[in-house]
Amino acid sequence: MIEDFLEHVLAGGTTEVEEAVRKAAAAEIMPRFRQLATHEIIEKNGPHDLVTVADRAAEADLTVSLTALLPGSVVVGEEAVHADPAVYGALGGDAPVWIVDPVDGTRQFVHGDPAFCTLVALARRGEILASWTFAPALDEFAVAVRGRGATLNGQRIRAGSPAAGAVLEVATSHPDYTTPDQKRALLGLDTEGVRPRPCGSAGLEYLAVARGALDAVAFSWEYAWDHAAGLLLVAEAGGAHATLTGEAFRIAGGNALPFTAARDAATAERIGGLLRAA
Repeated sequence: MIEDFLEHVLAGGTTEVEEAVRKAAAAEIMPRFRQLATHEIIEKNGPHDLVTVADRAAEADLTVSLTALLPGSVVVGEEAVHADPAVYGALGGDAPVWIVDPVDGTRQFVHGDPAFCTLVALARRGEILASWTFAPALDEFAVAVRGRGATLNGQRIRAGSPAAGAVLEVATSHPDYTTPDQKRALLGLDTEGVRPRPCGSAGLEYLAVARGALDAVAFSWEYAWDHAAGLLLVAEAGGAHATLTGEAFRIAGGNALPFTAARDAATAERIGGLLRAA
């Protein structure tokens, strides 16, 4: 059953997952968009780390629907890990793992900004097999399948390469969420030919790279729910990524940070070099 489903997904059969993601967004997220009451917004680790009833309800919905599609699979979701950090360990196990961020960009969601999304990735033994990025308020749905490319609303997307000599726009982690060493590395992007800016929803920043609207991202945190879907999306659109030591990002953790994902390998190498040299 597991192997058949994984082969089905790798052959491009992603419709069932797309339907599950759309259903969760329609039932639990969009009815609450710009309708949240004060008591439905909770601070997890301070005023910049928010969760809402929509996050929790959508993750619960997806946990049921995704594991029903693939019996024997497990879910590593942002809210489940917040409740029980041991859940994160499933990323290093043998069972297929659904990696879920029910509302990526909760701050934007809370403020009525449509730039938020739902992120789902399917991984096994540390390898990301497929990913789904859905921005319901923007009506954008991106899908990536390992070895089969990336699409946005059913149309193939390619990251391309920045124009020769163009200033590189890079979305970066907020300084408040970095260690002193990471902050110093990110300051390496404050140089001629690079224009860093704070990131919004990580999932939508990855989508911007995959569609060639942003040159790179440079992030200093490694939670799999923020990065798994986007890293595969960028890779299948022709982009590249690397951690501070030049190694591939590991979804189970233990990465040298910051890391970068970019429109092409040359851009990833340039950004990585600036991070390492700082």
